[in-house]
Amino acid sequence: MSNVYEERATMIAAGELQSFGPFGREHCKNHPNAVNLQLRQLQPASELWSSDGAAGLVGSLQEVTLQEKKRECWLLRKGSSVDSDEMEYDEELYAAGNMVIWSKGSKSQASHVYKAFTVDSPVQQVNLLYCIPEQEILEKTVCIVQSSCVNVHSVTGKDFISPLPFQVSNLWPTKFGLLLERKNSAPDASQSPPREPLPTVFSMLHPLDEIAPVVCRPTGLFEAARVQYVSDSTMKIVFSNCEPSIVMTYDTVQCIHSVWALRKVTPDEQSTVLKCPEQVDTPQGLMPPSFLTTHLRNVSRMDSPGSPFHCHALHNQNRMTSSPGLHSRTHSPSISSMAALSRSHSPGMAAPSFSVAARFNMSYHSSSPRGHSFLPSPNSTANESVLVPEMEPIVPDLCIEQLWSETASSHREMSCQASKVFITSDLCENKYLCFLVESHQQLRCVKFIESNNPSQLIFASVATIPAKDAAPLQDIDAMLVLEANGSLVLYTGVTRVSKVFVPGLLSPTFSLSNHVTHLSTPMDSVSTPAKATGRHIGRLEEVAMPSPVSELRGSTKHHETSWLGDYTFQQSVPYIHALRDPVSSRVTLELSNGTMLRITIPEIATSEMVRKCLQAVRFILPKETAMKVLIKWYNIYNAPGGPSAHLEWNLFVTCFMTLMGYNTERLGWTRNDWDYMWCSDYHRQVVFRHACGAVSLESTDTSGCEESLSSTPALHLDPSAPLFPHIPALFYVLHLLYEELKLDELQRSGGRSLVGLLQQLARDLQLEEYIDLYWRDYPSFITTFKESCIIDQAQMEQMQRPSFLRAEPPCVFSWLSSCLRGEEVAPFPYLPGICERTKLLVLSYALYIIGDDNATSVDVSKYLAKLSAGGFVYSFYIHVLYLGFTLKDLESVPFGVALPIRDAIYQCREQPCSDWSEDVCLLIGRQDLTKQAHKVTVAKGKATVGLGLMLEAPATTEAEEEEDGMTDLNQDVISLIWSQDLRVHEARRLLQSSRPVRVSVVHLPEVSDHEYIEEKENKLLQLCQRTMALPVGRGLFTLFSYHPVPTEPLPVPKLNLTGRAPPQNTMVDLNSGNIDVPPNMTSWSSFHNGVAAGLKIAPASQVDSAWIAYNKPKSPELANEYAGFLMALGLNGHLTKLATLNIHDYLTKGHEMTSIGLLLGVSAAKLSTMDMSITRLLSIHIPALLPPTSTELDVPHNVQVAAVVGIGLVYQGTGHRHNAEVLLAEIGRPPGPEMEYCTDRESYSLAAGLALGMVCLGHGSNLIGMSDLNVPEQLYQYMVGGHRRTHAGINREKHKSPSYQIKEGDTINVDVTCPGATLALAMIYLKTNNRSIADWLKAPDTMFLLDFIKPEFLLLRTLARCIIMWDEILPNSEWVSSNVPQIIQENIGNPVVSEDLNMETLAQAHDYIIAGACMAVGFRFAGSANSDAFDCLYKFARSFMQCLTSATATVTGHYNLQTCLSMVLLALSMVMAGSGNLKVLQLCRFLHKRTSGEMNYGFHMAHHMALGLLFLGGGRYTLSTSNSAIAALLCALYPHFPAHSTDNRYHLQALRHLGVLAAEPRLLVPVDVDTLKPCYALLDVTYKETPWYEETTVELMAPTMLPELQLLKKVKVKGPRYWELSIDMSKGTQHLESILSRDGVLYVKLRAGQLPYKDDPRGWKSLLAPNVNNRNSEVRTFKPEAISTFTSDAALVSFAEYFCKSSESVKHKRDTLALFSAILYECVTQENPEMLPTYIAIDQAVRTLEQTEMCETFALWQMRLVLELCESRVLQHRLREGAQGRGLLLSSEFLPVMKNSADGTLDRWLTDNSHVLRSYMSGQSLTEDMLSNMLACFLVYHSIPCLSKLSATHLEGSTSFPELLLKFSQLGIPVRALLRLGPLLLGTAGFWTGQLAC
Repeated sequence: MSNVYEERATMIAAGELQSFGPFGREHCKNHPNAVNLQLRQLQPASELWSSDGAAGLVGSLQEVTLQEKKRECWLLRKGSSVDSDEMEYDEELYAAGNMVIWSKGSKSQASHVYKAFTVDSPVQQVNLLYCIPEQEILEKTVCIVQSSCVNVHSVTGKDFISPLPFQVSNLWPTKFGLLLERKNSAPDASQSPPREPLPTVFSMLHPLDEIAPVVCRPTGLFEAARVQYVSDSTMKIVFSNCEPSIVMTYDTVQCIHSVWALRKVTPDEQSTVLKCPEQVDTPQGLMPPSFLTTHLRNVSRMDSPGSPFHCHALHNQNRMTSSPGLHSRTHSPSISSMAALSRSHSPGMAAPSFSVAARFNMSYHSSSPRGHSFLPSPNSTANESVLVPEMEPIVPDLCIEQLWSETASSHREMSCQASKVFITSDLCENKYLCFLVESHQQLRCVKFIESNNPSQLIFASVATIPAKDAAPLQDIDAMLVLEANGSLVLYTGVTRVSKVFVPGLLSPTFSLSNHVTHLSTPMDSVSTPAKATGRHIGRLEEVAMPSPVSELRGSTKHHETSWLGDYTFQQSVPYIHALRDPVSSRVTLELSNGTMLRITIPEIATSEMVRKCLQAVRFILPKETAMKVLIKWYNIYNAPGGPSAHLEWNLFVTCFMTLMGYNTERLGWTRNDWDYMWCSDYHRQVVFRHACGAVSLESTDTSGCEESLSSTPALHLDPSAPLFPHIPALFYVLHLLYEELKLDELQRSGGRSLVGLLQQLARDLQLEEYIDLYWRDYPSFITTFKESCIIDQAQMEQMQRPSFLRAEPPCVFSWLSSCLRGEEVAPFPYLPGICERTKLLVLSYALYIIGDDNATSVDVSKYLAKLSAGGFVYSFYIHVLYLGFTLKDLESVPFGVALPIRDAIYQCREQPCSDWSEDVCLLIGRQDLTKQAHKVTVAKGKATVGLGLMLEAPATTEAEEEEDGMTDLNQDVISLIWSQDLRVHEARRLLQSSRPVRVSVVHLPEVSDHEYIEEKENKLLQLCQRTMALPVGRGLFTLFSYHPVPTEPLPVPKLNLTGRAPPQNTMVDLNSGNIDVPPNMTSWSSFHNGVAAGLKIAPASQVDSAWIAYNKPKSPELANEYAGFLMALGLNGHLTKLATLNIHDYLTKGHEMTSIGLLLGVSAAKLSTMDMSITRLLSIHIPALLPPTSTELDVPHNVQVAAVVGIGLVYQGTGHRHNAEVLLAEIGRPPGPEMEYCTDRESYSLAAGLALGMVCLGHGSNLIGMSDLNVPEQLYQYMVGGHRRTHAGINREKHKSPSYQIKEGDTINVDVTCPGATLALAMIYLKTNNRSIADWLKAPDTMFLLDFIKPEFLLLRTLARCIIMWDEILPNSEWVSSNVPQIIQENIGNPVVSEDLNMETLAQAHDYIIAGACMAVGFRFAGSANSDAFDCLYKFARSFMQCLTSATATVTGHYNLQTCLSMVLLALSMVMAGSGNLKVLQLCRFLHKRTSGEMNYGFHMAHHMALGLLFLGGGRYTLSTSNSAIAALLCALYPHFPAHSTDNRYHLQALRHLGVLAAEPRLLVPVDVDTLKPCYALLDVTYKETPWYEETTVELMAPTMLPELQLLKKVKVKGPRYWELSIDMSKGTQHLESILSRDGVLYVKLRAGQLPYKDDPRGWKSLLAPNVNNRNSEVRTFKPEAISTFTSDAALVSFAEYFCKSSESVKHKRDTLALFSAILYECVTQENPEMLPTYIAIDQAVRTLEQTEMCETFALWQMRLVLELCESRVLQHRLREGAQGRGLLLSSEFLPVMKNSADGTLDRWLTDNSHVLRSYMSGQSLTEDMLSNMLACFLVYHSIPCLSKLSATHLEGSTSFPELLLKFSQLGIPVRALLRLGPLLLGTAGFWTGQLAC
């Protein structure tokens, strides 16, 4: 039998023969030819990229005349789609002529064109690769090389054209980008003077990057590895690969192949290469980068010899040759520089070193007429020598580092460049780099190993295989080799597997002399696997055991002779000529007659079971042995006419056991499977079980089998078999594989097949405990096996018994069970890569049940033992616990094992963390959180779904709807926030400015028609004051509500200044000329209109520079509007995208409004960034920031104001000293000598004050480095007046001569400087509670002093004082009044007033101070909707309104009262910002209607700003109280409003919009994750503790406005309607901020049976509401029909349909129906439908047990695990805590009932069969009928350990119950088993007396 295991030349059959032709070729035939493409582009492509016209022209002429023949090439590769789950497909890239066709096709789908490209010149090469765009995402791209450029097209639709500065000979795709090889122009030998060669290899990392030379680092023996450019023209790249990143090159002179690692350049290497050494004696001989750069950038076609640039040798004074070997080329043309570097073993090889002068004194006489030498003479200095203008050098990106070089072969004249290079791996995962050398007809394979450092590969031995061609087959770890005689052979690595038989192709009859082929013909059909393998194994011969090929004794001479001898034969029959296009396991054969055939090489195994076994075998065996086994199996499995899939397992067992030394012919159960199964006991049990339930029935046809079995002599093993020594190790790994299969429901049948093999091995190795374990798992199946082979002692010793093979078998269920019982557990062995599920579940248990938090990271080895061929290795780590494990996988885990994991998941589902990752949320089944984590914005806009559904607003037509600019608000959310009324429509009506106003004037009889028309127009003029003020409010109302479409301009609503007069509805127009209309009246209002339109754009929109420019209007009258639009883009942060060029463009136009909008916009966009470019931009417009000698620019005054505020914004909060100094001086800037600085000085001074305040915002007295400026004192002086200080600093000169117009003398004009100084003080000391500064700002308390101060300055002072003393502001009227000085409080409203008091002054001061205090309350409680603050402010607003209408109005003055009222109204709307409060809305509406009398443009602006703030952003935004927000609000709400529409005297109107910077999104909108509609949900919002109140929790109904986030501790979605979810702020507010910034969408999930609040506000309609107390009736009354109201899960609905409804057929199964209904109800109401299969499986298990029909104890194991979980400490602890009020997922009544039933059945069996159990436990051998299934069930269920353990503890000898109890607890047997076994062991009487004694 010795020759059974030896190999003969075998053969396998290839499958699926198809004829092949590239799909692109077919497609091209139908393609209209690209004849006229040159006409599309007037210039030929080549000319576009050439710098020198003549050369380009020559090139294009060549292209036209020499119409080259269509060259076709194609490339196939495995397609992979990143995003879709598409099955694998092939991609083909076909190029012919000017066309490239990219097509895809798979088995299931015919090939189809994916993309087709036509380019302008013939395609030279085409490639598919992944290149890295900016966002670091790999994109698949196609690169098409033409003569002058590379076209790159990505899948996502990006197209690039990269011009090439030289002719490319080849393009190589790599991991980083493209490598380009330059075509070598003229042969080097012809050039007489030696010259420094130019680089030959360049890289392009991204199509937009510059092409950079590649650096190389060769390995030398003597010198250190030097870095230099790859400039050797004899080095050709032959192969590049992405993973590992390597390049293979071939040296044409030395005929040597080398392998290089390709990587990014290190900074050191860059600097080494780019250095231009000044000293002449430096060792690096490198090209000066400037030369190289210009060369690349100026020379377009290097092959044009006429170009003088081409040949200058790039030499320069500051350069020197490198090591001796580098230039040896010029002297010995046979050795290349590269080779010399890599092979300078002996110093004698060094080239002669020549002196420096000689080195550089080689001038090249160019063809230029003057005959000048192009290069400098050697003595010229370095700086003269650079003729070419210096440019920055091109920095190299990539470096190649030499890894391996083949040793030079002796016959060099023969060797040639490798024609094909590929990487392949063998079945044992060794990797080889193979290259085919055609001249030698051999394939050289270099084995390489990846080391720890990924860039370093270790290259090992080289093996050669005689081959004419070869192709790798990636999927099956093999390669196909075409031998010289034309036969196909399959290799794995360098090991020969077998010949490949291609049906339909005649195999060549001749072969190499030393190989005899035995063809097995496909005619021998295989009847049974047993015969087949026997036959194959029978004729295997030792000689050619699979072995590394290098031993083959064949020489090249053989090839030639065989070719010549059989030449005639080859002519007649087509033979295989070449192999091409290997993809996965398919390859194309090219035949000699030109036809192509595609074949598939079969896989190593198709069944999952066999594949896993092979994996385990490969893992445990030494590599050589494993290789032999795998090859053996491959040949048997794939023999021509081989077995079909269902026999695969049997074939595997036969092959495997034969290799172990079994005689499978004689072993009964492998003999002939069908016959054997037929006469097995198991078969009889299955067949007769239902008929009569008896086991003893015999049928006639089985008797023969019985006899034949019994008569066989003892079986022996053959110790010479290859696997014989490894039997124990193999047995163990297969056992672990069996344990893995037990954990997968879908693989359990495979487990049963494996048990047959395992029990045989266990018997023969005499491992009793293993057999016992298998018998317990499959009692009736194992008892059918009786044979065992005898292995004598000597043979036993030959076997290598590994240390890890213990007597006690590892059983995963027992391990998990011990875990649940809380016992100490030993690590469980596992096979990495094979037993992944075991690993996962073991660690999950460790984590959850044992509660070891480090189980997955640190303490893995406590629970798992990794198996390796050398024993236990306790080190391995697992990345993520649920790595790739999904709920779907959990379904296939057995129910008992899965229950704890499901329980853990359920606990997490109840109380998740808001910031878990998407995958975790998916695993715990919380779609709401998954969606939240998936960062989905609910975008507004017409095209979106979800929140963007537009609801029609009532009673408005489409046309009107479109034009008022307020249509984009989210109606769904608005209708939830304000569901009871139409307040939003009212606000819209008040703010619309696009429709004509109604002008109703009564026509009195005495008024003439002409006067009547004038009267109407005057009335219209009054109304227009209001219309023009509306846009400021509208901008706030529609804030950030629109996402623009990039292809459409932004819709801007019209500003309609016409009117309609009733009753005829006649048109009234201001332009009729009847009345005087102020000039430029509408300029500012259109600016505001533009801002309002621009503010609609949400910050998250896609806006780019082109779109901003695209919105520029054609007509000049819309320029103001566009200026506003630019400012708005700055406020929402989009202006940063505007190109600097465009900004420059807009500013040079000199349009005042555009400059204002642009300067404020860019400053707001760059808020507090100190951006230098913006600072420069602003400084040009501020004379004070320019140097004193600079030209005076004529900058309009308003632009200066805007620029000054811009400085404040850009430097906000930075405390920048220089700017602070300049701004401080600018507050008091005196008027100039001519008319400059004389008009509107107030607004400039105010702007400087505001800007100074912003720069030093909140710094208080900590102004670092500014103590010498005395900022507060200087500001105080500006505020109260005094002598002007001499101007220090740079602008001293400017202010020497006084103004001719304004006589101010040398005192400060307080009227100009006071407001700015006051607000600057307020902002610098904001919230600092600095009392000394605050006291400066107190209102004066004597009449004398009151007369000296403007009343409106009192408002500013009070406001400033209060916001400095921030913490003292209280929201009540007492506090407001407390700001009024004593003298005013005593006398106001006093009927008798003394003579010397000016009542008017006192009244005005009183009102302004009250208004200032109210403003302060507004700032302090901005956006808080604080009810106390609201009540307080509302009271004052009402009182001011009463004053306006009462007689006392004349005392204070109508204007002053109106101002105060406006300020209080603004304060009110600040507090209630975004809340849409009705009372405030009524006030605004009342004031909106008042248009006559004193109501001017400014008051309207204030009232409508208040209205806008009230509905800020459509109710989604509110105000913040951060320092930055308060500064912005101070600018926007400055209490002096313009008197008319062109008034900017006191305050620049554009600043009114800065309030937007204070807005922040704080609306939280719950969105139902199933319907994606906004809904109501209850929230619990917990406030942190503060000095004013303790930690409190309030209940809010969302959608709601949240308080400021820093005040909050926690936000929680409350049950019971929705799944709970809490967002904890203790870790920071980022998570909530990101939710709010994405439209505030918080996904919530409705629980089963609940209705949303909208449909059921009180919760009375819920299905769970009725009779909750009476539980049983509830179950009975549950109708399965009602299921659909609880859940939409199709599976549950159909379960109810088919299993819970009674019908005729299931009448007798009432109980089952009731049970199923109850189970279903439980699952649905508790929302764990995934438990339904568990319930049913438990029920099924118990029923099967009751009927004593259990053939396998699998289900009982699961029952036992479930019961142990219920009793486990984890659960008991949780029930004691009672946090959730419910323990396990399973309902409380179900389990005890099932347990009872199972206990009862087993107890009944025990009473009848106690003798069986007794004899088992005493270790007597049992007869077959005693080894029943029920015994196994009993042992498993009661966790009784195996025999050897029992006998070790001597249970029999026990005398008392306590003694037994002790022994049982040591064995880990539960008490319930003790109660049953006690009577058996002690005798009944002894048992009970013992118990009583206890």
